[in-house]
Amino acid sequence: MSITAIKGMNDILPGEVETWQFLETKAREVFGCFGFSEIRTPAVEKTELFCRSIGETTDIVEKEMYTFADKSDNSLTLRPEGTAPVMRAYIQNKLHALDPVSKLYYMGPMFRYERPQKGRYRQFHQIGAEVIGVEEPKIDAQVLAMLHRYFCQIGIDAVSLQVNSLGCPECRPAYRQQLIAYLDERLASLCAECQRRYQTNPLRALDCKVEGCRQATSDAPAMIDHLCAACDEHFGQVKTHLQALQIPFEINARMVRGLDYYVRTTFELVTDQLGAQNAVAAGGRYDGLVESLGGPALPGIGFAIGVERLVLMLGTDSVSPQGPDLFVAALGDAASDQAFVLMSQLQNSGIRAEMDYQGKSLKAQMRRANKLRARFALILGEDELQSGRAQLKNMADSSQQEVVLETLAAEFARLQI
Repeated sequence: MSITAIKGMNDILPGEVETWQFLETKAREVFGCFGFSEIRTPAVEKTELFCRSIGETTDIVEKEMYTFADKSDNSLTLRPEGTAPVMRAYIQNKLHALDPVSKLYYMGPMFRYERPQKGRYRQFHQIGAEVIGVEEPKIDAQVLAMLHRYFCQIGIDAVSLQVNSLGCPECRPAYRQQLIAYLDERLASLCAECQRRYQTNPLRALDCKVEGCRQATSDAPAMIDHLCAACDEHFGQVKTHLQALQIPFEINARMVRGLDYYVRTTFELVTDQLGAQNAVAAGGRYDGLVESLGGPALPGIGFAIGVERLVLMLGTDSVSPQGPDLFVAALGDAASDQAFVLMSQLQNSGIRAEMDYQGKSLKAQMRRANKLRARFALILGEDELQSGRAQLKNMADSSQQEVVLETLAAEFARLQI
């Protein structure tokens, strides 16, 4: 019986991974232009980190985390999201002492025990960014501008930006009580899950995908209509700055996000190309998170992009695998030995080179060169070994030019091919 991968945890194979590499490279390019530096955190953290940051009544903590006890009976969890680990690293390593403003980005796998479906897996990957130490609404707009720029650079325009404000600890409690009272009158129309948590996490009822819940809450009070003066001013400036940057957006008063740490600005990039899993990027402000985890009282804002969903939108054939620059086809043992040396010299010079290792016929070797999408081929036989020269064939147009074997790497570079 063969061993297979865990359900919802997928292999990324050659021919597919090139798209992933493209997305990661573009993230590094774009985020670097905006002054962000990469940070890498462990895949496993103490469970307490996620309970304190995400919220114990959220779906993630209640039902979706991969949590286990290690041999010392410590409760550990595979990270279900990236923001909390970055905040832990920020606090533990006192990054605030190095610079009052930190701009960080990350990329890597996250883990949640969910029912696998298109665009949602148990091991999934995110590219995310965080800004810590800036309260000004301009940084909200800049983060969204960076996200907008990234999607332009990867060639995805079938998305729309939705924004909302979730208020702050000053104005949200009163709204929360009003929403609970509203839901209490319609409790029978809510799904079992919303009935269970409407007292502890009432905002999630606004985000429920069950049609009965959507109908029951269609005229529910919106947080955006109950903002305090400071939050209303902050959100107004965010919208003004987005307009100044000519970044299109729409207000979605039902957007609440699934993590407790969000305050004020929240946002999603959504598409109609992925069915129910329509959000391809999401985030918002978490001004109290750093302090709640034992750090200084600093504001923060960030987002995460679902890489699998980007791949679904782009298609795995959107980025062609890069073949070798040169395929050396050798005829006979002596030529094969020389081809091996030539290939090594080329590789050490930064030139992608490949050869046949099995003594196949010339026809079979040239078929392999085509299959690998080699740009050039060099046929090496007894005559070429004696003369020290060979014909370099352009695989695209079949043109040929003579090269000196002894200086092949230098000639290859000089010809800029």
